[in-house]
Order: sequence, then C-alpha cells, then structure tokens
Amino acid sequence: MNNTQDLQECVRTNLELYFKELGDGEAGNLWNMVTSCVEKPLLEVVMRKAGHNQSRAADMLGITRNTLRKKLISHHLL
Repeated sequence: MNNTQDLQECVRTNLELYFKELGDGEAGNLWNMVTSCVEKPLLEVVMRKAGHNQSRAADMLGITRNTLRKKLISHHLL
C-alpha cells in the first residue's frame, strides 16, 4: 500500500468509527469537522518540514502564501 492509500484508509477507518460511536445520533457539519481535523495537523507538519518558512510551506501545499497565512491564523498557529 502506498502512503496515499494508507492515509485514505486511516480517514475511512476513523469516519466509520465516528459513525459507529454516533449510533443513532444525527451527524452534522461533517465537512467542516473533517477539514478542520485534517488541516491543522497538515499545517503543523508542513510548517515544521519547511523550517517555518511560509513561502516554502505554501509551495509544498500548492497554495499562495496569503492563503497559508489566513489558514495559520485561523488555526491559531501564528
């Protein structure tokens, strides 16, 4: 299995566990919940890998530096 498949399987497994634990409860706002759960650790790891250089991190992520800054601020990482 390659790294992308490993990550996809991890997400799939955890979503299935989430729904199992939710039981008959109503799921809501899943998009924001999952995006937020993935985005913050992604930003943390990429910033460390980029030596906290925002331009380099933005390039690694395929986003603009301004977008990266907005995301870092929204996740209280700046």
